[in-house]
Amino acid sequence: MNPVHLSPDHTTIQLFFFAIVIVGLWHSELLFKKENLQSKWKHTRLNLWFILTAVAVQLPLTVLLIKVMEWTSFHHWGILYKIPYTSHLILRIFVGIILLDFFEYLYHFTMHKVAYLWNFHLVHHSDTKMDVSTTVREHPIETFVRVSMMIFVVYFTGVPILVLIIRQFIQSFFNIVSHTSMSFPKKAEHLLSLIFITPGLHKVHHHHKLPYTDCNYGDILCVWDRLFGTYAKLKSSEIVYGLDITNEEKFHDFNTLMRYPFKQKKKSSSNIHQKLIKPLELSRIKS
Repeated sequence: MNPVHLSPDHTTIQLFFFAIVIVGLWHSELLFKKENLQSKWKHTRLNLWFILTAVAVQLPLTVLLIKVMEWTSFHHWGILYKIPYTSHLILRIFVGIILLDFFEYLYHFTMHKVAYLWNFHLVHHSDTKMDVSTTVREHPIETFVRVSMMIFVVYFTGVPILVLIIRQFIQSFFNIVSHTSMSFPKKAEHLLSLIFITPGLHKVHHHHKLPYTDCNYGDILCVWDRLFGTYAKLKSSEIVYGLDITNEEKFHDFNTLMRYPFKQKKKSSSNIHQKLIKPLELSRIKS
């Protein structure tokens, strides 16, 4: 199999794809949800600031990510090279995407369960009006942790650049769509949620109280949540976005959002993630 090299063209195409999907869904929300333009733009403007911090952190780490992938490809290093028949392109792509999605589930689970990491991840969850712009609402420290984790994962799995490129397009699409304020028709939602993370499932994850905030961690597939007991559903009319500590802090200011995690030096009784939700507890609310 000939090696594939990541070029500026690949990155440009991916960013263009990302932008087109976000802009398209943003206008669809405005049109079909009949949202107020001024209010929606004010909300979006706050979240767009996080694109600047993400780019500043992610670009340098991406260079290291590419170097690691080139090394694993040259030395045939990683889990993927130990699995039979993965020399075939289609199987390599399929298995590689599954592996990456599993580790993404573990990463997301960890961000919720480790108190220090949760302090940064809660910036994403603090959004009280979830729409497609919430996708980019990520503290730069979490961006650093996320990309660093990806570097470790590609080293450990040996996933080649071609697989990562394909997976990033799929993951970007699912990540953006799952944050939209719109919903799938009931039948489509039911069928797709058997395997994939849908807007309906991810909305539950953004509910402001446990145990729902600690469920539906999946990125592309929801099979990991089903396997590990973190799958749950909730009626959309019952979902309240944000955190149960949102009213105690003004999470509608960029500078406040940037500083807030560093203030959380001690565990607080108001932190909604101080206890680990057991699979048995979530099994009671499965549907």
